[in-house]
Parts: sequence; structure tokens; C-alpha cells
Amino acid sequence: MEIGLYTFGDLVPHPTTGHRPSAMQRINEIMAAARLAEEVGLDAFGLGEHHRLDFAISTPAVVLSAIAAQTKRIRLTSAATVLAASDPVRVFEDFATLDLVSQGRAEIMAGRGAFIEPFPLFGYDLDSYDELFVENYSLLRKLGLAERITWRGEFRPELHNIDIAPRPCQNELPVWIAVGGSMQSAVRAGSLGAPMTLAALGGPIAARKGIVDLYRRSAPRDAKGLRVALAGHTHVGATSQSARDLFYPHYSNYWHHASGGRVPAMSRNQFDDAASAGMALMVGSPDEITERLLFAHEVLGIDRFLAQIDVGSLPFPEVAAVIERLGTRIAPVVRKNTQAMKIA
Repeated sequence: MEIGLYTFGDLVPHPTTGHRPSAMQRINEIMAAARLAEEVGLDAFGLGEHHRLDFAISTPAVVLSAIAAQTKRIRLTSAATVLAASDPVRVFEDFATLDLVSQGRAEIMAGRGAFIEPFPLFGYDLDSYDELFVENYSLLRKLGLAERITWRGEFRPELHNIDIAPRPCQNELPVWIAVGGSMQSAVRAGSLGAPMTLAALGGPIAARKGIVDLYRRSAPRDAKGLRVALAGHTHVGATSQSARDLFYPHYSNYWHHASGGRVPAMSRNQFDDAASAGMALMVGSPDEITERLLFAHEVLGIDRFLAQIDVGSLPFPEVAAVIERLGTRIAPVVRKNTQAMKIA
């Protein structure tokens, strides 16, 4: 099982000092986090896309290209590209270029998007949210199959024997479908034979079994690209208690600000319940998080776990400490045990 990181580069004020990091500071920290993630042996690094002043990243491929120039092995992915409000041709060109810069390490995670700001910003109709995603995903996959394409759809101008360049280093760019809690989205990902990234931001891990099973049942019998990644908020401390004490104010503050104040600050009791054993919020010691990841693998059969660790202005030294623990204390044990399960 692979273990990686993802971030949205939030610019939330620090819960006690009120200091809000600049976009430049956050991007520099994100690049340092990616370098460290590779150094300690993590498998993937993803960047989310937001178009708001309280997030630092609106063009993941640009920042990922900078990271690619400073790394050699780690996989680089969007997390996620809001495909319903994006031109698939431009998305393909951006990530094909990233694939060349990184020498074959680029991936795309395509989602419909949980925030609506890209739609008015780029002139897309929010009422066509689902239809746009279906059409754009279909075109994106076609772009990877031929150097020249003729295509006609409902929303985008037609393409008549047009060159699609550059071509990526990989024979085909991996395109994961990002899914929240929608059964319809899981069925779509399965029916397309696409790998699925499932966001798990609250509630019990085991509650996702139904959606993962539905995804696999929906796939064609000859599907070869079926993989499941689980993505969620994570903090690894020296001990379970220190992890909870440190992470709680940042996590509560993050949700309050990221929601525009619509979500009230989380109480400590609510946080402790959300972070308890079997729950999606993974906060604890290295041994505890290892056990919980192995549980997620056993119940859901996941192939990859992506941790969002740098929320709510968590100081970078603490972020770095979590990366170290994930790479040196957790990933080797998880890989060994999940490989043994596969062999058995």
C-alpha cells in the first residue's frame, strides 16, 4: 500500500496568534514538504485547486512542476482538478508537460469539485455541473490516446484534426476520479474502469465499505485500472495525547475558516470523538496510525492513502515532524504488512 500527502495550501490564521501566512510562504513550505516526503520514502504528493484568497494554490500543475525539478521519484498529482470547470485540452497539456518535466511521474485526480467558485470565474454553468464533468472526462481520456483528434461535444468548441501536444512521457497519464460520498460517482468511476480516490473527512472508516464495494461491482470484468485511494486529515504525534492536544486547535480553526464561518468551531469533545479508533480523522501516535491504516486496508482494500496534514496554520516544523513519522515509522510497517496480506 502506498502512502502520500496532499494539501490545499490554506491560508487560515493561526488559532492563537492570528498570524495568516502569505501565499509565498505557504508555497515555499509546500515545496519543502514535497522534498522531505521524497527523502523519507513517501510515494505520492498531491495539490488541490482553489480559487479563493484564503488558499495559495489555483494552478496545481505549475507548483507541481517546480516540485518535479527538485525531486526524482515521488509521484505528483492534482488533488483534485475541478474538471467540470476546466478545459480538458488545457488540463491535458499542463499535465503532459508536468509528466515530461518529472520524467514520467505525473497523475491527474479529476473531481467535480466541492466548491463552486471556479464556475462563475471561468464562465461555466453550475446547473450543468454533472454533464460538464462527464463530457470533459470523456474528452480528457481521448486526448491521451492519439496525437491528433477530431471531437464534438455539447459544451466545448469542436476539434477538427487538431494536434494535441506535447505528448507525455508515460504511455497514458493516470487519471483518478475523486469521489466524496456519492454512490453515483462511485458507480461512474467503476463503470469507466478508472482508479478512485475517496475522500474520508469524517465518520467511521467502515462506513465507506458500501461505496467501495459498489465501485468494484460496477466495473467491467476486464477492467485493469481499478485502484482505490483513501484521502483524509491526519496528524501523527510522538504520543496519542500529544497529537490530539497539538492538532485540535488547528483542525477546529481550519474547518471554521474554510467554510467561511458557516461551520462553528469544533469542541474538544467533538474532536476527540471524531479522532477515536475506527474513525476517518486519523490523529495519534505512529503505532496508532499504523494500526488504523492497516484496518482501512483490511476493510476497504485500499491501495493508497493520502494524508492532509498541514491544515489551519500548523507550524512547518510540526508538519515536517509528521512527514518524518509517516515515512520512517509508519510507511515501512504498512507496506510490509499489506504486501504480506497480498501474498497470503
